[in-house]
Amino acid sequence: MRMSATSCLCPFLVCLCFIQRCCGASHHVSAKVPSKNQTKLANGETEVHHRPKRGWIWNQFFVLEEHLGPEAQYVGKLHSNSDKGDGSVRYILSGDGAGTIFIIDEVTGDIHATKSLDRERKAHYVLHAQALDRNTEDALEPKSEFIIKVQDINDNPPKFPDGPFVATVPEMSELGTSVLQVTASDADDPTYGNSARIVYSILQGQPYFSVDPKTGIIRTALSDMDREAREHYTVVIQAKDMAGQVGGLSGSTTINITLTDVNDNPPMFPQKNYQLYVPESAQVGKPVGKIKANDEDLGVNADIKYSIINSEGANTFSISSERDTREGVVSLKKPLNYERKKSYTLHIEGTNTHVDPRFSYLGSFKDTATLKITVGDVDEAPVFSIDHYIMDVYENSPGGTEVGVVTARDPDSRNSPVRYYLDSKEEGMRYFRIDEGSGLIRTTRPLDREDASWHNITVMASEVDSPSLLSHVPVTVQVLDVNDNPPEIATDEEVIVCESSRPGQVIQTVTAVDKDDFANGQRFSFALPSLLPVNPNFTLKDNEVVAPLLLYVHYLVAIRMGCCHGNRLSLR
Repeated sequence: MRMSATSCLCPFLVCLCFIQRCCGASHHVSAKVPSKNQTKLANGETEVHHRPKRGWIWNQFFVLEEHLGPEAQYVGKLHSNSDKGDGSVRYILSGDGAGTIFIIDEVTGDIHATKSLDRERKAHYVLHAQALDRNTEDALEPKSEFIIKVQDINDNPPKFPDGPFVATVPEMSELGTSVLQVTASDADDPTYGNSARIVYSILQGQPYFSVDPKTGIIRTALSDMDREAREHYTVVIQAKDMAGQVGGLSGSTTINITLTDVNDNPPMFPQKNYQLYVPESAQVGKPVGKIKANDEDLGVNADIKYSIINSEGANTFSISSERDTREGVVSLKKPLNYERKKSYTLHIEGTNTHVDPRFSYLGSFKDTATLKITVGDVDEAPVFSIDHYIMDVYENSPGGTEVGVVTARDPDSRNSPVRYYLDSKEEGMRYFRIDEGSGLIRTTRPLDREDASWHNITVMASEVDSPSLLSHVPVTVQVLDVNDNPPEIATDEEVIVCESSRPGQVIQTVTAVDKDDFANGQRFSFALPSLLPVNPNFTLKDNEVVAPLLLYVHYLVAIRMGCCHGNRLSLR
């Protein structure tokens, strides 16, 4: 195909970009692509070998966000080299926001934004441009894609999405100890200008804390901050964009910082000397008083172990630590006796159980106090000289026979006289009586050992001035034996002798018993009754067998001669 030189240029659409920076400057950019597939002939004409492949060449369009002017914001211009300015070319837009946000003048190709845009909602728009022949609606250029970017302005302040914050740091921490890192975010474009470049500063909390302007790390600005002096701190941190320059936007957050406890305080007794009254009647193993040392620390750092460090106190008293109240509980180890010892002195030490070696330079973390215990005199019941009395008296002794004496005394210093009584509820009242002044016990009647060899009675004693205070002691009385019982034949059976019995044959074993104690007669003697005629047919022989306890003595009845059938033998 051949074309004239005047018509050899292919229609071409150029984009005139309008770039508006923060300073408000703008400019147009046009671009043309020269034809490369043409051959110039000798007559001055050119030969086109084939239709060249052409495309739109674009520079990006930019539009400022948050435009608040009364008129639509100019974005840029589309232009085709086929446009001779006679209105025969029509420009159209399609794509994101075409016709609503972005409009184009069909004749001039000028693009305007009709609405205020927010980069943080949508950062760019993709559109398509096309140049048509107004008369034929034929495309003068193929549809081409271009982008309109929303240019950022500093319209978003930094924010702390996770605030407010709560943090802790141990008391007595070194200078510069890290507490917490806070991070602010800025919705503005971090790649453009300083709109999202944040600098941190401290608004409240000085001189105790500081913040790193770049990282947002909060650190202690003073060393050895004491929780016992002040425990809670409120720190306000500001994040400012535009690298902290004037005009930058800012946001702030609050950090509530608490100093946690360490063991930096020893226990201290509020006073060095204490007094305690303990009655002598206090029970062994029971608490008799309390003492407490104060510790300004918390939790395990305030745990205290108490101990008695002198032997005088440790021998009679013990002390333990009460976990909840942290008091020292003093208890009795041995009975008290006012008449023997009227006071005790205890040296008590309170020591921390969890000592932090970092603070050993502060001292020994223990304290001592003196506790003087005064023993109180208590009106006590009489005390018997021994815990159990054992006495004896011979049987058959006449009533009024002295058995023994019990002795009790008033343990108190006034030494009141004592009266004695027998327990009226016991059976022993029938056999014994007691002298209420001397404690002498007598029988009321003769006793029979064979009826009861032992008697148990209870003696009570009370003070004359305080009869309600009674003490008791058991008394066991043994009845001693006298030989007041004759022997008795154990059997009353008749002895039958057969006529065929041989002389010398044992025909019966006879046993005697005696109710008296064996100590009053070791052997028995046997004889035929003298009132009966002598019977020469029988003899008695000592078998020399001693029965246990009752000393049974056995004798043998033997046949001396002939038949003795029907003879009867009596023994005494």
